[in-house]
Amino acid sequence: MKLVWSPEAASKAYLDTVKSCENLETPDAAELIAAMAAGWNAKLIVETWSDGDEIASSIGLNVASQHANAKHMCIVQNSRSESAYLQAIQESSSPSSLPETIVADETENAMKKIQGIDFLVVDWRNKEFAAAALRNAAFGRRGAVVVCRNGYSRSPLGFSWRMALGDRKVVRTVTLPVTGGIEIAHVAARNSGKSENRKRRWITHIDQRSGEEHVFSI
Repeated sequence: MKLVWSPEAASKAYLDTVKSCENLETPDAAELIAAMAAGWNAKLIVETWSDGDEIASSIGLNVASQHANAKHMCIVQNSRSESAYLQAIQESSSPSSLPETIVADETENAMKKIQGIDFLVVDWRNKEFAAAALRNAAFGRRGAVVVCRNGYSRSPLGFSWRMALGDRKVVRTVTLPVTGGIEIAHVAARNSGKSENRKRRWITHIDQRSGEEHVFSI
């Protein structure tokens, strides 16, 4: 399914995130990420967060979830990160509702429990955690918008969607040179566009000169 952009929702999420993060010293492009999540009308927003990460993007995603009427979930690695995450959001923005958190000792198992992700945000500074989330994400039927923060902050060769997503079909990508590099991709739903799932049509053509019959599959 083709993604449909809503300028109004994006604008509201952008402005509200700016207000919510105005007291933070490192806004971390939160307003941009929030605008994308709301603008693409995401219904399931998922992020990964580690203790010590910036909280601005998480605040922006929470704002976006309210404008898009979406569910916002955060995957953390342990209970300490969970407490730090929720405390940072409450202290920084006074949200009307808090994201749902999932403590994942095994990221792979946690991601498999979440179906139909529309918008996914990971931080490449914790490469193993982010990579596990990307490899095992179950995207929705229209695919998803995926954002990787700090995409080239630790690698001189830069960030590679092919390495991060494996055999997933990446429809479009863009790199924004802000806050360590923000990599954005529209990823197709798994199995979308695969020929084995499409019924074949057979066409018969008879050569008028030779009388030979040719059969084509399309």
